[in-house]
Amino acid sequence: MKKQKETGTPSRPYERFLAYGAEALTESELLAVILRTGTHDMDALAVAQEVLKLARYPREGLLGLYDLSVEELKGVRGIGEVKAVKLKCITELSARISRATAKQGLIFTDSGSVAEYFMEQLRHKDTECVVLVSLDAKGQVLKESELSNGSVRMSLISPREIFLEALRQKAVNILLVHNHPSGDPTPSGCDKALTRQVAQMGEQLEIPLLDHVIIGDNRYTSFKESGLL
Repeated sequence: MKKQKETGTPSRPYERFLAYGAEALTESELLAVILRTGTHDMDALAVAQEVLKLARYPREGLLGLYDLSVEELKGVRGIGEVKAVKLKCITELSARISRATAKQGLIFTDSGSVAEYFMEQLRHKDTECVVLVSLDAKGQVLKESELSNGSVRMSLISPREIFLEALRQKAVNILLVHNHPSGDPTPSGCDKALTRQVAQMGEQLEIPLLDHVIIGDNRYTSFKESGLL
């Protein structure tokens, strides 16, 4: 006799996705769908829960994946190199999707729009990263130039270095954006001093500094909005 198909509330992540959509799934269930398989004594959901336990404060849950290396992920039973690489690619995809969404209708003269655009790119970094945005006369981006590779403090970036790059790009206006790994976007004394120097040099070279935006953890500080510029 053929066994009758069970009915009721779907219990497995994949089935829950088909029944209710991705928005109904927990973080561990979403990861379980991506992982697909577990081990002989742990299903994919249990493996996903172990992955999420690796997240370090203050970025917990899925955000913690940004801070984990492939080797750290492979330390979880049931996560081999293929699954670890897949998880890292997913975090990068999510960051790029967020940035592409923020870019739609982006106005670089609006500090909030600038912060939203750079938020996912910079807030997960554990070292300071400095970006110069060179703009043309219409406010369109000529180039986003990373002035540090993640190992240079903002205080060590010189105004000369900034304007050499701005002149190379034939910028009419410029913006500075950098992150605070602590998550607190409050400007330091060095941030304020350098911003003053760049603003003064910009006036002399007729390449105004429109704003300096500091990215924190889902927070930002704009020198223009704060009256510091």
